[in-house]
Amino acid sequence: MSETKKTEWNSNLAFMMAMIGSAVGLGNIWRFPNVLYSNGGGSFMIPYIVSLFLLGISFVLVEYAVGFKFKKSLARILFSVSKKLEPVAWFILLVVFLITTYYVCVVGWDLIYIVLSLTKAWGANPDLYFTNNVLHATDSISGLFTIVPTVLASVLVIWFLAWFIIKRDLNDGIGNVSKILLPLLCAIVVVIVAFSLTLPGASIGYTQIFTPDWSALGNLDVWLAAFGQIVFSLSLGMAIAMTYASYLPEGSKLVDNAIIVAFSNSGFEVFNSIGIFSILGFMTLSSGIPFNELVTSGTGLAFVVFPQVFNTMGSVAYIIGPLFFICILFAGITSVIALLEGVCYSISEKFLIERKKTATVVCIVGFCISTIFATGAGSTILGVFDGYLNNFALLFAILLECIIFGWIYKFDDLIETLNNNSSIKVGKTWKTVIKYILPICIFGLWAQGIYSTFTTADSLSITIMFILTVVLIVVPFIFAKLPAINKNYYDV
Repeated sequence: MSETKKTEWNSNLAFMMAMIGSAVGLGNIWRFPNVLYSNGGGSFMIPYIVSLFLLGISFVLVEYAVGFKFKKSLARILFSVSKKLEPVAWFILLVVFLITTYYVCVVGWDLIYIVLSLTKAWGANPDLYFTNNVLHATDSISGLFTIVPTVLASVLVIWFLAWFIIKRDLNDGIGNVSKILLPLLCAIVVVIVAFSLTLPGASIGYTQIFTPDWSALGNLDVWLAAFGQIVFSLSLGMAIAMTYASYLPEGSKLVDNAIIVAFSNSGFEVFNSIGIFSILGFMTLSSGIPFNELVTSGTGLAFVVFPQVFNTMGSVAYIIGPLFFICILFAGITSVIALLEGVCYSISEKFLIERKKTATVVCIVGFCISTIFATGAGSTILGVFDGYLNNFALLFAILLECIIFGWIYKFDDLIETLNNNSSIKVGKTWKTVIKYILPICIFGLWAQGIYSTFTTADSLSITIMFILTVVLIVVPFIFAKLPAINKNYYDV
């Protein structure tokens, strides 16, 4: 293999590993099983698969094509489309950055559990231990003034690791790390799923996946939940694929790559859910708690259910447990790196700041914000951030991207970019999906998200959301108005 071909192959592999690693993040381990169970069980797989093709692959292809064609940062791409659109880019990047600030905290919890798993320090009641001993959680706003030292320290470590990796380029940083730890993560998950299937009562759980509630297919909320899951699991609208694709060499098979990433992510979600449900079935049998009460949203499935199953594994859990949480740590870090990449790229390109300095400033600012979530009220505030940014801001960003690249930009140019080297071709059907079907679906999901977010909000949540709204309006315009140090930035 020639040096040129070898370099192209390594770049493509680094890209694929980075994309899959960012998709297979910590969130997919706990979110998908709950969404699956709450929306018809096995029948949910039908709208899920439809959403995967209609929304997931279709929108990822947009981001791949745009990033590969322009080979610029998101801010510069939208500036090239129209000078008036640069604030939209900074809005998207700010949403991504704010999501990263609390996601780092969740990854930090996992870091704590690596240490706890060495001795199974969570004891016989992992749920109570997680709330009281790890989070020191309180619903009172006064908890904001109480720092949780272990959480703060773990958050600092995650931000340092993110900085250490992101200051390097794609191949030397996240690409090389992904090639080693992503296969290890998959191997450990296979072992845990295989073990979970041997537990007494496992069939109580995994049969939920294969026992469909066909009446759920007529429920619009089920379809919206499927779309929401695809948005969440593939990190749509966060410019991750767009940024990574900008690094790809000529000749890359974009459509092929998009399909592999999407199916790898979804396959991991479904396979992991078999293990999760088997564990919950075992817990139902051993505790007498009804299955539906054990399937909860939130991080409990990662930090409560898995410790519970490790308690049943005997001495082998002292090996499997730490390895599992180490791999989940990697999955979380790859997601953090993917989220930060687009932010750093846009800042560095506009203001001509070298990559290392940009990464340093972004990570320091991010750590300062993350300290909010390392307090006694941190988990409560985290929930408000997550609900608002995902249900409102992120979906709005995806809607804007659909409109910009489907209606304002010359869409046929994207079709040509995708079809140049790909084995699978796209055409008018894909164009119709992006221009008409996808915006309607996203708008419905966005409207539902607004309704659910604001109708369940208390006074504290409303205050936080108001502050976030002001920040998301003001800061993007400031960044857009600041003059670019890079004189080529204005070349379109």
